[in-house]
Parts: sequence; C-alpha cells; structure tokens
Amino acid sequence: MGSSNLNTTQTANSRPNYQPALVLLTSLFFIWGFITCLNDILIPHLKGLFELNYTKVMLIQSMFFGAYFLMSLPSGWIVGRIGYKKGIVLGLSITGLGALLFYPASIIISYPFFLFAFFILASGITLLQVAANPYVAILGRPETASSRLNLTQAFNSLGTTIAPLFGSYLILNNSFTTPVEEAQSVQGPYLGIFVVLFIIAAIFIFAKLPTIQSSTYKKGAGSAWAYKHLVLGAIAIFVYVGAEVSIGSFLINYLSMEKIANITEAEAAFYISFYWGGAMVGRFIGSAVMQKIKAQKVLSFNALIAIILLIITMSFVGNIAMWAVLLVGLFNSIMFPTIFTLSIDGLGEHTSQGSGILCMAIVGGAILPLLMGYVTDLMGGDIQKAYIIPIVCYAYILLYGLKWYKKIIPSGT
Repeated sequence: MGSSNLNTTQTANSRPNYQPALVLLTSLFFIWGFITCLNDILIPHLKGLFELNYTKVMLIQSMFFGAYFLMSLPSGWIVGRIGYKKGIVLGLSITGLGALLFYPASIIISYPFFLFAFFILASGITLLQVAANPYVAILGRPETASSRLNLTQAFNSLGTTIAPLFGSYLILNNSFTTPVEEAQSVQGPYLGIFVVLFIIAAIFIFAKLPTIQSSTYKKGAGSAWAYKHLVLGAIAIFVYVGAEVSIGSFLINYLSMEKIANITEAEAAFYISFYWGGAMVGRFIGSAVMQKIKAQKVLSFNALIAIILLIITMSFVGNIAMWAVLLVGLFNSIMFPTIFTLSIDGLGEHTSQGSGILCMAIVGGAILPLLMGYVTDLMGGDIQKAYIIPIVCYAYILLYGLKWYKKIIPSGT
C-alpha cells in the first residue's frame, strides 16, 4: 500500500535531497522577520523626526500590515501563474525595491514617501510568505511538514530578536544635530538590506531548486466561510497579530517613560530583543508541551497569562511594569500557529481558501496599533492606559481556546 503513494519508484537512498533548498528558504524567514521588526525601531525614530502624535506614527504599521490584506490574494494568483521559485525571486526584488525607496525618502524627508516605501516593502514580503510557506511544506515528506515549518519559523523569530540590536546601534544610537542627519541615518541599514536581498535573489535565480507543482483540488460545493470555527479563528488571528504588533510598536516609547524605565530610546531598543526573543524560546517550549497537552488548552493558558501580565504592566511602574510587558512575548509564541491549525481543521477541500482567509486576517496588525495610538493620544500620551486594547484581544483568544475552536461541519458538506 505504501508504494502506491509514491510518484516514482524511488528507493529511500534515491530520495531527492531537499536540504540545500531548505537552507535557502530558511534565510527568507530570517530576513522578513528582521525587516518586520525594524519597524519598531523606525516608529520612535520617525515620530521624533516628523513630530508626530501616536495615531499618525502608527500609520507605519497600517501601511505595512495593510499590504498583507491587499496583496495576499494577488500574490497567490502570481505564484500560481509563475511558480514558487520565480515567485520568491519576484518577492525578493519587490522587497529590495521597497528598501531602496528609503534612500530618496530620507533625502526629501517626506513622511508620506516613507509610508509608500513601507507599503512596497511589505508587498514584497507578502509575496515571499505566500510562495515560501507552502514550498517549505512540500519539500519533503508530508508527515514532517510541521517540523520543517517550525524550524523555519524559529529562524524568523531569530531575525526579530536581532533586528532591534542592529537598529538601535545604527539608527537610534546617534547624536543628531540636524533633521537631515536624523533622516539620513536610515540610509545605511536599508541600502544594506537592498544589497543583501538582491544577492539572495541572484542565488535563487541560479540555484537548481526542485520543481514541484502545487496541489490542485476539485472545487466542491459550499465555501470555507460556512465553517464557524474558521471565521472565529480568523478573528482570533486578527486580534492576535494586532495585539502582538501593538505591544512591539509602543515598547521603545513605553520603556522610555520616566515612570517605567526612564532610559534612552537606544537603550530601550535593546530590551525589545527580550520581547521577540521570548517568542523564539516559547516556540521550542510550546512544541514540546503540546506533545503532552492539547493545543487549545495551551492556547487558553498563554492568553490568560498574557492578560495577567498586561494588567500588571498597567497597574505598576518601574521594573515590574517593564518586565511584565516584555514577558508577554514568551506567551505570544505559540498563538499564531496554534490558532491557524485549529481554524483549518476539518475544512477538507476548502483548506486552501481557509488559509487565504486567515492570511488576510493579518491585517489586524494594520488596524489595532492605529487604534492603540488613538487611545494613547486621548489619554494624553499615557501608553500605560492604552494596554487595555491588547487585553481585550487576548480575552477573545482565551475564549477561542476554551470553546470557539470547536469544529462544526456545515450541513451539506
């Protein structure tokens, strides 16, 4: 029976070696994690440069994560037309173009131009994610797909951990005498990113990667939208990404507050690594824990602890408030993949559509930071009070893990 599942009569010894391809793909996960986390450095930097309030500066995240919502479906169409490898090369090229646009934006010192650069950058990353995630999953045996994705996601977290250290040294840790100098401090880092991206794109062009066609399914009756647990899961993805990005976006300004840590922005950027590094550590811990405990129970526990930590950070000052919010990263770790897998469980032929719906829900990272910025401005710039926004988000995730994850198959499917 096992032999009937093989496309060829390959023996175990003649099985294709996908390791070189996986190494290249893993570099992509690191890169887009690195670039995404640099936003947390540029938010306080551009806030000071353009003298923005919190609502306006959060447009950075709105433009960046809004690209996921607008470009996910077009990216899927592009990958379907040109294939995984060419899709990755195109995604790297668009991301590189977005990084290059930071140079003219810093020359003319235009906030709208910076926002445009963020959108192009994120559009390229969206295409990379749409192409790379399924490619990793199919490069190898199906039963080890989750293991491969967990490994690549760990390197994504490594990128988000390193980026704040890199950005604080090259962008924030400087004494600027003029706005021109302050604006142009982004040139070096983003030109470097541009060069690295196009080198990797060239490697992908000439690399001999496996040519694997995406699976095709017969379109059946109904729609993924008919599955209640998927719709509720999409809302959970929306609020999770929104909460995670909101907390990270405000961390530097929050830790710089006199009543919290009273440190410089460059020093605060160092501590962001603890927030994102916690997510990396938590993925390894969560993976082991979920072999013994049901995923939905782990999800509910983590959401509850995140709520408690945020209540602490709202209620106290000093080191207690600082470390409470940083620890939230550890409990964020397993939320996205756990919600994702619970949401698509039982979708059958509608799994592909369901996955697209969940990816579009990442737009929460565009909307909720903006809302938190608005609330912060209403509170006179007191970020501490605005943490009520992510608390509400984690409360929803808690309920999803307790009961709303349950699979309900629509009648007639």
